[in-house]
Amino acid sequence: MKRLLMTAAASFALAACGEAGGNDNMGQAVDTSNAMGNEVAPGANAMANQAAPALTASSGQQYVELAGGSDLYEIESARLALEKTQNADIRSLAQMIITDHERSTQELTAAAGRAQPPIAASPTMTAEQQANLQALRSASAETFDREYLQQQIRAHEQALGLVTDYSVNGDVEPLRGHASTVADPIRQHLNRARELVVTVS
Repeated sequence: MKRLLMTAAASFALAACGEAGGNDNMGQAVDTSNAMGNEVAPGANAMANQAAPALTASSGQQYVELAGGSDLYEIESARLALEKTQNADIRSLAQMIITDHERSTQELTAAAGRAQPPIAASPTMTAEQQANLQALRSASAETFDREYLQQQIRAHEQALGLVTDYSVNGDVEPLRGHASTVADPIRQHLNRARELVVTVS
Protein backbone atom coordinates (compact mmCIF):
# COMPACT_ATOMS: atom_id res chain seq x y z
CA MET A 1 0.00 0.00 0.00
CA LYS A 2 2.82 2.40 0.89
CA ARG A 3 4.53 1.69 -2.44
CA LEU A 4 1.24 2.26 -4.29
CA LEU A 5 0.74 5.66 -2.62
CA MET A 6 4.31 6.72 -3.43
CA THR A 7 3.85 5.69 -7.08
CA ALA A 8 0.60 7.65 -7.35
CA ALA A 9 2.19 10.75 -5.83
CA ALA A 10 5.10 10.56 -8.22
CA SER A 11 2.75 10.20 -11.20
CA PHE A 12 0.74 13.19 -10.07
CA ALA A 13 3.88 15.32 -9.71
CA LEU A 14 5.11 14.32 -13.17
CA ALA A 15 1.73 15.12 -14.69
CA ALA A 16 1.72 18.56 -13.07
CA CYS A 17 5.23 19.31 -14.35
CA GLY A 18 4.31 18.09 -17.82
CA GLU A 19 1.25 20.31 -17.86
CA ALA A 20 3.26 23.37 -16.83
CA GLY A 21 5.94 22.61 -19.40
CA GLY A 22 3.29 22.06 -22.05
CA ASN A 23 1.83 25.50 -21.42
CA ASP A 24 5.25 27.11 -21.72
CA ASN A 25 5.95 25.29 -24.97
CA MET A 26 2.54 26.18 -26.32
CA GLY A 27 3.20 29.87 -25.69
CA GLN A 28 6.51 29.58 -27.50
CA ALA A 29 4.87 27.81 -30.42
CA VAL A 30 2.28 30.54 -30.81
CA ASP A 31 4.93 33.24 -30.73
CA THR A 32 7.05 31.41 -33.30
CA SER A 33 4.16 30.74 -35.67
CA ASN A 34 3.03 34.36 -35.55
CA ALA A 35 6.55 35.51 -36.32
CA MET A 36 6.80 33.15 -39.29
CA GLY A 37 3.73 34.75 -40.87
CA ASN A 38 3.24 32.96 -44.18
CA GLU A 39 4.10 29.52 -42.78
CA VAL A 40 1.09 29.19 -40.49
CA ALA A 41 -2.47 28.29 -41.33
CA PRO A 42 -4.63 31.01 -42.90
CA GLY A 43 -6.78 31.19 -39.79
CA ALA A 44 -3.75 31.84 -37.61
CA ASN A 45 -2.63 34.65 -39.91
CA ALA A 46 -6.09 36.18 -39.75
CA MET A 47 -5.90 36.15 -35.96
CA ALA A 48 -2.49 37.81 -36.13
CA ASN A 49 -3.97 40.48 -38.39
CA GLN A 50 -6.68 41.22 -35.85
CA ALA A 51 -3.96 41.74 -33.22
CA ALA A 52 -1.89 44.14 -35.34
CA PRO A 53 0.09 46.37 -32.98
CA ALA A 54 -0.80 50.05 -33.05
CA LEU A 55 1.56 52.57 -34.61
CA THR A 56 1.88 55.99 -33.01
CA ALA A 57 4.22 58.87 -33.77
CA SER A 58 5.58 60.97 -30.92
CA SER A 59 7.06 63.62 -33.25
CA GLY A 60 6.70 65.03 -36.73
CA GLN A 61 9.91 63.32 -37.79
CA GLN A 62 8.64 59.95 -36.61
CA TYR A 63 5.31 60.46 -38.37
CA VAL A 64 7.08 61.23 -41.64
CA GLU A 65 9.22 58.11 -41.27
CA LEU A 66 6.32 55.80 -40.40
CA ALA A 67 3.85 57.21 -42.94
CA GLY A 68 6.48 57.32 -45.67
CA GLY A 69 7.58 53.75 -44.97
CA SER A 70 3.98 52.61 -45.01
CA ASP A 71 3.41 54.23 -48.40
CA LEU A 72 6.56 52.64 -49.79
CA TYR A 73 5.60 49.16 -48.57
CA GLU A 74 2.07 49.52 -49.94
CA ILE A 75 3.31 50.59 -53.36
CA GLU A 76 5.93 47.84 -53.63
CA SER A 77 3.61 45.08 -52.42
CA ALA A 78 0.89 46.26 -54.82
CA ARG A 79 3.34 46.12 -57.72
CA LEU A 80 4.10 42.52 -56.77
CA ALA A 81 0.37 41.81 -56.76
CA LEU A 82 0.04 43.17 -60.28
CA GLU A 83 2.83 40.85 -61.37
CA LYS A 84 1.70 37.69 -59.59
CA THR A 85 -2.07 37.60 -59.11
CA GLN A 86 -4.59 36.37 -61.65
CA ASN A 87 -7.51 37.72 -59.62
CA ALA A 88 -9.09 40.75 -61.31
CA ASP A 89 -10.46 42.15 -58.03
CA ILE A 90 -7.05 41.98 -56.36
CA ARG A 91 -5.45 43.64 -59.40
CA SER A 92 -8.01 46.44 -59.13
CA LEU A 93 -7.27 46.88 -55.41
CA ALA A 94 -3.52 46.87 -56.06
CA GLN A 95 -3.82 49.55 -58.72
CA MET A 96 -5.95 51.70 -56.44
CA ILE A 97 -3.38 51.30 -53.66
CA ILE A 98 -0.53 52.36 -55.95
CA THR A 99 -2.41 55.45 -57.13
CA ASP A 100 -3.51 56.54 -53.66
CA HIS A 101 -0.20 55.87 -51.88
CA GLU A 102 1.86 57.58 -54.57
CA ARG A 103 -0.36 60.62 -54.05
CA SER A 104 0.01 60.26 -50.28
CA THR A 105 3.81 60.20 -50.64
CA GLN A 106 3.77 63.39 -52.70
CA GLU A 107 1.49 65.12 -50.21
CA LEU A 108 3.58 63.89 -47.27
CA THR A 109 6.76 65.29 -48.83
CA ALA A 110 5.05 68.64 -49.43
CA ALA A 111 3.64 68.78 -45.88
CA ALA A 112 7.01 67.87 -44.37
CA GLY A 113 8.57 70.70 -46.36
CA ARG A 114 6.09 73.18 -44.88
CA ALA A 115 6.97 72.18 -41.31
CA GLN A 116 8.99 74.66 -39.25
CA PRO A 117 11.75 73.67 -39.44
CA PRO A 118 11.26 71.57 -42.60
CA ILE A 119 11.46 67.79 -42.19
CA ALA A 120 13.32 65.68 -44.72
CA ALA A 121 11.15 62.90 -46.14
CA SER A 122 13.20 59.79 -46.92
CA PRO A 123 10.86 56.76 -46.74
CA THR A 124 12.38 53.59 -45.35
CA MET A 125 10.54 50.35 -44.73
CA THR A 126 10.67 48.65 -41.35
CA ALA A 127 12.15 45.18 -40.93
CA GLU A 128 8.60 43.78 -40.77
CA GLN A 129 7.64 45.45 -44.04
CA GLN A 130 10.78 44.18 -45.76
CA ALA A 131 10.08 40.66 -44.47
CA ASN A 132 6.51 40.88 -45.72
CA LEU A 133 7.70 41.82 -49.20
CA GLN A 134 10.06 38.86 -49.19
CA ALA A 135 7.21 36.58 -48.14
CA LEU A 136 5.17 37.85 -51.10
CA ARG A 137 8.05 37.29 -53.50
CA SER A 138 8.39 33.72 -52.22
CA ALA A 139 4.67 32.90 -52.14
CA SER A 140 3.40 30.32 -54.58
CA ALA A 141 0.65 31.07 -57.07
CA GLU A 142 -1.74 29.12 -54.82
CA THR A 143 -0.96 31.11 -51.67
CA PHE A 144 -0.11 34.57 -52.99
CA ASP A 145 -3.60 36.10 -53.02
CA ARG A 146 -4.41 35.20 -49.42
CA GLU A 147 -0.97 36.22 -48.19
CA TYR A 148 -1.23 39.56 -49.98
CA LEU A 149 -4.69 40.36 -48.64
CA GLN A 150 -3.82 39.35 -45.09
CA GLN A 151 -0.77 41.57 -45.21
CA GLN A 152 -2.87 44.45 -46.54
CA ILE A 153 -5.39 44.10 -43.73
CA ARG A 154 -2.67 44.21 -41.08
CA ALA A 155 -0.74 47.05 -42.74
CA HIS A 156 -3.81 49.22 -43.31
CA GLU A 157 -5.04 48.68 -39.76
CA GLN A 158 -1.68 49.95 -38.55
CA ALA A 159 -1.63 52.86 -41.00
CA LEU A 160 -5.16 53.88 -40.12
CA GLY A 161 -4.31 53.89 -36.43
CA LEU A 162 -1.21 55.98 -37.12
CA VAL A 163 -2.93 58.71 -39.14
CA THR A 164 -6.05 58.79 -36.96
CA ASP A 165 -3.98 59.36 -33.85
CA TYR A 166 -1.66 61.91 -35.45
CA SER A 167 -4.50 63.92 -36.98
CA VAL A 168 -5.69 64.58 -33.42
CA ASN A 169 -2.52 64.55 -31.35
CA GLY A 170 0.22 65.46 -33.83
CA ASP A 171 2.64 68.26 -33.08
CA VAL A 172 3.14 69.60 -36.64
CA GLU A 173 0.16 71.31 -38.26
CA PRO A 174 0.91 70.50 -41.95
CA LEU A 175 1.41 66.86 -41.05
CA ARG A 176 -1.84 66.77 -39.09
CA GLY A 177 -3.51 67.93 -42.30
CA HIS A 178 -1.85 65.15 -44.24
CA ALA A 179 -2.99 62.58 -41.68
CA SER A 180 -6.58 63.80 -41.93
CA THR A 181 -6.52 63.69 -45.74
CA VAL A 182 -5.21 60.15 -46.14
CA ALA A 183 -7.41 58.47 -43.53
CA ASP A 184 -10.35 57.88 -45.88
CA PRO A 185 -8.35 56.21 -48.70
CA ILE A 186 -6.61 53.98 -46.15
CA ARG A 187 -9.98 53.00 -44.69
CA GLN A 188 -11.29 52.25 -48.19
CA HIS A 189 -8.33 49.97 -48.94
CA LEU A 190 -8.78 48.18 -45.61
CA ASN A 191 -12.47 47.56 -46.14
CA ARG A 192 -11.90 46.25 -49.67
CA ALA A 193 -9.14 43.88 -48.53
CA ARG A 194 -11.44 42.56 -45.80
CA GLU A 195 -14.16 41.94 -48.38
CA LEU A 196 -11.83 40.10 -50.74
CA VAL A 197 -9.99 37.92 -48.23
CA VAL A 198 -13.09 35.82 -47.59
CA THR A 199 -13.39 35.05 -51.31
CA VAL A 200 -9.93 33.52 -51.80
CA SER A 201 -8.96 29.99 -50.86
